[in-house]
Amino acid sequence: MSDTTARTSTSHDLTGRRVLVPGGTGGVGEGIVRAYLQAGADVVVPTRTTERGEALRATLGALGTSPLLHLPTHDYTTFAGAAALVEEMTTRRGGIDDVVVPVGGWWQGGPLTEIGEDDWASAFTDLTTAHMAIARATIPRLDGTGAYIVVVGQSAEFPVPGSGLVSMEQAALLMMQRVLAAESPEQRIHAMELGPVRTRFVEGEPGWVSTDEIGAAAVTISGTDLGSRTVSIGSSAEAHAFIEEANGRAAA
Repeated sequence: MSDTTARTSTSHDLTGRRVLVPGGTGGVGEGIVRAYLQAGADVVVPTRTTERGEALRATLGALGTSPLLHLPTHDYTTFAGAAALVEEMTTRRGGIDDVVVPVGGWWQGGPLTEIGEDDWASAFTDLTTAHMAIARATIPRLDGTGAYIVVVGQSAEFPVPGSGLVSMEQAALLMMQRVLAAESPEQRIHAMELGPVRTRFVEGEPGWVSTDEIGAAAVTISGTDLGSRTVSIGSSAEAHAFIEEANGRAAA
């Protein structure tokens, strides 16, 4: 665990908060799930296969056996599926307080003029549909105390030749956050824009942001009253700076 995660998890007590993390079984999601569990929250991570859920438990170590971690098998990637997930969580947990959505993946299939319909469907349509399904199902249920956080990459604002569908999909999500924030001013709706990330799958460089630091930043957003905005976390140093600034503002 990084020093940042340890400091944040002790300074923000989220005991009793009900946190939904679609995409929590992935490399970025792992750090987010860990941070909320350390902060005392009830964390629901829907998985489409029991195998992915069990792999997450193993990765989390002792936290993987926590009674605060819930791993329902559920497909949340359609409007109907996301709505059913929210109904189930509301019935079982009494509601939802925070939502963090690290749903996505990488695609490097060549120039946009050479993509096929399958590429378009998997790298753009399917992912944006999943995000829209989760947002429309959850945001009306939030009371404004917690936060809705969509996780995007810096490719949302910088073109990546050969990976244009990722840039387009991430840009769409960034605009989705901005529109949702404008339409629901009573809610706290954020985008966390990430640079290169160190995960259990990608060792990366020392200056890259780690999954633990991403989790710490998400808990900081939830644990403070930060209003809707894009939070840029392009590096490990930026993650530390954001956490210290947000915590300092909350203490002032």
